[in-house]
Amino acid sequence: MANKGLLLCVCQGNCPSFQKMNIFDVGNAIRREKLVDYMAIHPQLCATDGDRFLSTLLKGESTDELYVAACDPTMQTKMFRDAFAESKFGTDHFHGVEIRNMDTAEAVDAIKKTVGPKAP
Repeated sequence: MANKGLLLCVCQGNCPSFQKMNIFDVGNAIRREKLVDYMAIHPQLCATDGDRFLSTLLKGESTDELYVAACDPTMQTKMFRDAFAESKFGTDHFHGVEIRNMDTAEAVDAIKKTVGPKAP
């Protein structure tokens, strides 16, 4: 079975694009349904410490599919390029989910749509 990880990023928690949602409720909804094997919140994945976090996390080779719910997925791919290269994580196993300007329920639905159903 492939290990799926979900990272939630809310641009330091003060970006207006994330004010309508409760990020903890989003994470708990996904966690309760067991759609992923792990879930974490990072305040700013595009910062230098975010790159280090991603590199360290993915070097362990315990993540087969990575989902990041945050800003535009195209931007995410560009911003995380160095971390993916350093950890040798294939970008074909990365799935960005746009959750900006969504409320809690909309963000949960967007993530569920991308992650897919729970494995049997």
